[in-house]
Amino acid sequence: MHAGATEPVQAGHLLPVRMLNEFTYCPRLFYLEWVQGEFVDNHYTVEGRTVHRRVDARAGRVPDPEEERPFAVRSVALSSESLGLSAKIDLVEGDGDSVCPVDFKRGRPPEREHRSYEPERVQLCAYGLLLREHGYRCTGGVLYFAEAKLRVPVPFSEELVARTRELREQALEVARAGVMPPPLRASPKCQGCSLNGVCLPDETNQLRGSVDPSAIREVRPALNEARPLYVSEQGTRVGLNGEVLEIRDRERRTIADSPLREVSQLVVYGNVQVSTQTIRELCERQVPICWMSFGGWLAGMTEGLGHNNVEVRRAQFRRAENEAGSLALARRFVRVKIANCRTLLRRNHPEAPERSLQQMAFLARAVDGVRSMGELLGIEGNAARLYFEEFPRLIHPPDSEGALDFDFTTRSRRPPRDPMNALLSLCYSLLVKDVAVAARSVGLDPFLGFYHQPRFGRPALALDVMEEFRPLVADSVALFAVNTGTVTAKDFITSSLGVSLRPEARKQMIKLYEHRMDESIIHPVFGYRISYRRVLEVQCRLLARHLMGEVDAYPEFKTR
Repeated sequence: MHAGATEPVQAGHLLPVRMLNEFTYCPRLFYLEWVQGEFVDNHYTVEGRTVHRRVDARAGRVPDPEEERPFAVRSVALSSESLGLSAKIDLVEGDGDSVCPVDFKRGRPPEREHRSYEPERVQLCAYGLLLREHGYRCTGGVLYFAEAKLRVPVPFSEELVARTRELREQALEVARAGVMPPPLRASPKCQGCSLNGVCLPDETNQLRGSVDPSAIREVRPALNEARPLYVSEQGTRVGLNGEVLEIRDRERRTIADSPLREVSQLVVYGNVQVSTQTIRELCERQVPICWMSFGGWLAGMTEGLGHNNVEVRRAQFRRAENEAGSLALARRFVRVKIANCRTLLRRNHPEAPERSLQQMAFLARAVDGVRSMGELLGIEGNAARLYFEEFPRLIHPPDSEGALDFDFTTRSRRPPRDPMNALLSLCYSLLVKDVAVAARSVGLDPFLGFYHQPRFGRPALALDVMEEFRPLVADSVALFAVNTGTVTAKDFITSSLGVSLRPEARKQMIKLYEHRMDESIIHPVFGYRISYRRVLEVQCRLLARHLMGEVDAYPEFKTR
């Protein structure tokens, strides 16, 4: 059995007819939705739900076969243990024991044979088999296309019935096997699929060597372009008013609000209260709440039941227990981090010392030869020393009076002891928060890593995945803030506890960080434009694919 397999589907587990449609359309789509519980909206799925809204609102029961009278009943729920199917039929029309299922579809019928596609006919035929199982005579059904207001009859021929039964058995067999089917190759189906960004068909095929890299199509983002909502004003309260999150001050005055649909994370700093109703609603929507300390460190996360894809976590835990497998991933994280740090120096240093660049390149190559985590830590430490020794030369604020102190020899994290380290620490905390959210969203456990060892309260896997993005995102944002004069020396507070940003300056840093996450870049492996925000999710998904054995190597996000 596949390394990431689930428990076999139980005999009494009924297959929803809608999932039979998905299997007929694409076995991988079926597996992602039914076995792994993945679902993402796009405009097609939203339009389809709108078409069904009137039907679903009026559930009914089909009269008994012996009742000889015409009828039309909406939203009819049926199931059969012998068929292994369950369904909710949009509309059942009939007269006595003769019935006709009607399935509502968006758009217009295609100009092709049968005026329909096979998944639609199979779904309709499965409805017919269920109705027959319950004692009704059913010889055909109807596809109703809402935009065209057109009915397309579908006779239930022997061939269609046999095909429907065959596909049902194949779908159940795939589910029981616990092995995700391979992605389609260069199929036009992928472009309109709402799970294109979850499936990653072209990316997976390229990494498996089964598609030309030039044929890679751009990942289509999810319909929901929500963004994190940050609340840092101490003493404020986040509440719920219908479909809107409201932020109120100590006097209960609304100082800001945001529609729920536009919130991907709720990020709160320090003493910010969140109402029970808000927490419950966000949990139901699988929108995480990230609890940050006063200093900006990720203290914890609240979310709903979480991703139900147990396959991925089982594979992750097995790899984490495998010393050689963990080391292989750890080498990859460190090698790419060193390479990206070297690129940042080469691009931004006014006179990048050739000796340091050569030493960093040598250390990146040496990573592949290490045989223990201890050796790897040593190489990473040497590379970090070379990098941060030159880091002050990257700092050139427009106003010399706004220059920030930076001393790598006293590099400190909790708390930072100088302004530049305070900026880096804030950016790192924002990045690890986003990687942790991305890891959870694909079913990974952000607290079990391969390079960073598990420790109470430390999101080790998030720290692993973020390594290659530290210089590209966090360090770049900190340098940009200083070198553009967005943040100056007056924006810091120094005390016996360390150095911290003033509240307004921290808000500016968060804005810069979010702007960086939305920047479009060329993906170094797949060649299309993508934002850093989307890259984090793609990398986490590809890490999951690697852990489950679908792709041999976890791809490197290495800039040139």
